[in-house]
Amino acid sequence: MVKSVYVLNGPNLNLLGTREPETYGSATLKDVERLCRERAKAHRLDLEFRQSNHEGELIDWIHEAAAKQAAGIVLNAGGYTHTSVAIRDAVAAVNVPVVEVHVSNIFGREHFRHHSHIAGVAKASLCGFGIAGYGLAIDGLAALIARLPSSAGGAGSGRGP
Repeated sequence: MVKSVYVLNGPNLNLLGTREPETYGSATLKDVERLCRERAKAHRLDLEFRQSNHEGELIDWIHEAAAKQAAGIVLNAGGYTHTSVAIRDAVAAVNVPVVEVHVSNIFGREHFRHHSHIAGVAKASLCGFGIAGYGLAIDGLAALIARLPSSAGGAGSGRGP
């Protein structure tokens, strides 16, 4: 059975390529999707790639990934990273490893961006690598998946196995 990875993008990421290019670069969300599909294909993983500006929809997709037994989630919650206890709780509630990704280095930006509600319940966090961080996250999930016994499921919060 082919394993799937969900790549979930939060608010304003649909504006990549035009929003603050000095911070986020010139790559578009389509470029991110293309990169993710290439990395997933290299690891023989299926990919669900989605973006929403709505918190509840992101939470529904996290729940869906768990219900469909996804092998992992790459999550860029955008500004919700710093504000959403609800997304944090959704990540903690599922038995799917979650890798938090940010295009920019959130620790080198405004002080309010230095705290992530998600990092403490995620398997890993990546920031500051530009869109390459998405590929690194998929590579990391693939390495984690390869180490699991074929019958193993997740082991708790979004930290997964």
